[in-house]
Amino acid sequence: ITHSVHTVSNMDGIEKTLECMREEFDGLIFTNLVDFDSKYGHRRDPAGYGKALEEFDSALPELMAAMRGGDLLIVCADHGNDPCYSGTDHTREYIPIIAFGEMVKKGANIGTRSSFSDIGATVAEYLGVKYGGKGTSFWKEIAL
Repeated sequence: ITHSVHTVSNMDGIEKTLECMREEFDGLIFTNLVDFDSKYGHRRDPAGYGKALEEFDSALPELMAAMRGGDLLIVCADHGNDPCYSGTDHTREYIPIIAFGEMVKKGANIGTRSSFSDIGATVAEYLGVKYGGKGTSFWKEIAL
């Protein structure tokens, strides 16, 4: 990690991500949209969660427009967190994974993955860095 930026909300995280995308660099931007998890998921607030999803959806076109040739955008959750489930613990759903970029096949289906670590393996392969962790890359399944 060469640079770290604190965010206070989903929309702040998106704005700071856009700021980073406007800079000239090679590497990885990792953004944690904190409200989905701490504000709505664990607190079991489905209405707030839905509103946060709508706000994120409205920001996607700007994020996608800010991408440069060769950029890869992966949107995912870090764990299941059904806002309608009882209690405050993580829930057991599979996480969604959506990949976008000019080098990504439209409509590519990576199926149900066996591990969240597949994303890490995929990012490593995409960046061309050595990876000794768990997981299986799905880069070849989505790359043009």
